[in-house]
Amino acid sequence: MEALALPAIGWLFTLVCAIALLAGAYLVIGLHLQDEATRRRLARSVLEDVVLFGIWILGLAGGIGILLLQPWSRPLMEFFCWVLAVLTLFSAWSRLRAPAAGPRGMLAFSLALFVLPILALCGATIYTLRGEQALRLLSGS
Repeated sequence: MEALALPAIGWLFTLVCAIALLAGAYLVIGLHLQDEATRRRLARSVLEDVVLFGIWILGLAGGIGILLLQPWSRPLMEFFCWVLAVLTLFSAWSRLRAPAAGPRGMLAFSLALFVLPILALCGATIYTLRGEQALRLLSGS
């Protein structure tokens, strides 16, 4: 298996995390501008939203750190990839277990099309960050 290029990892995660943060902020602001019942539902999930924003900020910081070849970026990006993989699996599992109107096979197939590329990217990123070249470039010396 060939390792990914560090600049590609840095740019990819920086852009994806920035887009996710902007989309999340847009959604939260949009929900906040809705009726009172929607604002109450938003207020009940504030802790989960803050944690999710924090995770995406870690990914953004890790991506920027990799672009700048900072030594702290390697463990931060690896942690982000592990968290993203676990949260993606948990989300897919909960959607698969929820009652669905349509056929289960199609739901499982669509979830696999969403989950497998994310897991592959996270795995390839962790593999690259543990490689000799990444260790040498991101060692800080």
